[in-house]
Amino acid sequence: MAKIIVNENACKGCSLCVGACPKHIVRLQPDKLNVRGYHPAGCVDEAACTGCAFCAVMCPETIIAVER
Repeated sequence: MAKIIVNENACKGCSLCVGACPKHIVRLQPDKLNVRGYHPAGCVDEAACTGCAFCAVMCPETIIAVER
């Protein structure tokens, strides 16, 4: 099982990772704001994550890590 780790305070909420996820489990968290005032990305279903790392590759800030 893979795990997505997002540095939430560095996330700018651009949602490029959201569009890159083939399982549609990466989403912006509407109930959270980071220190910059953005809604950070997060995984809504870690059990469904395949570890493809498309989200990490698409992140322009390189703040997403995927552990396999």
